[in-house]
Amino acid sequence: MGKPLITAFVFGLATVLSPLTAAHAAELRVLAGGSMTSSLNELAKQFEAKTGDKLTIHFDSTPNLIKAATSAPFDLGVVPVDVMKDAGARARFAAGPTIDIARVGYGVAVRAGAPKPDVSTPDALKQTLLKAQSIATIPESAAGAYVLSVFNRLGIADAVKPKFKVQKATGDIPKAVASGDAELGVFTMSVLVGPGVEIAGPFPGDLQQELVFTAAPAADTKNADAAKAFISFLTAPQSVAVIKAKGLTPG
Repeated sequence: MGKPLITAFVFGLATVLSPLTAAHAAELRVLAGGSMTSSLNELAKQFEAKTGDKLTIHFDSTPNLIKAATSAPFDLGVVPVDVMKDAGARARFAAGPTIDIARVGYGVAVRAGAPKPDVSTPDALKQTLLKAQSIATIPESAAGAYVLSVFNRLGIADAVKPKFKVQKATGDIPKAVASGDAELGVFTMSVLVGPGVEIAGPFPGDLQQELVFTAAPAADTKNADAAKAFISFLTAPQSVAVIKAKGLTPG
């Protein structure tokens, strides 16, 4: 076969295979907890490069994720366990056990270069919160609900509420602290990692609790194999390393 014929054959084969490859690529709609934004965005790019699949991730708070799960189509979720405790939302996921992907504790962040307040004991955290001029957080979320419960346990809920700088998205919390719009950021540790901010410390002692993110395919997804493949990818060693680097504990 001459070179022109070989070239034509290869070009023709590529033309045939290209749409076949595209036809096998899945488009996955993912529901995810906001505290996993940084890690999942990075891992989604790696998964897309590896498989050719396309992921569209909707990050949100637990109440909004419950609404999304019960009102719109999706392929899988990597969501706070509280989503799965809602009967309506749980029914939209495949039956059987879910797979825990990551967990993260809570802490306090300040603007980079600012003096780090003492949060090493419950009383020290209480005094730091009372002295603060402003606090960036997201009360309407699973993480925010736990933060509020800690304020209640410390007996300062009413005193600190007027100081809240309520943010719309998790990524807005470190931005508010870095810009000086809020003196403190109080939320999950993974959210508080960002440019221009530094962690003052985790919640101390028994005030600490981990927010767990668990994964499952949607019950009615038409891309079940791809959804399961992404969940499996999230537990692979290279993904575990990314999750750790983003301030979460894998599994």
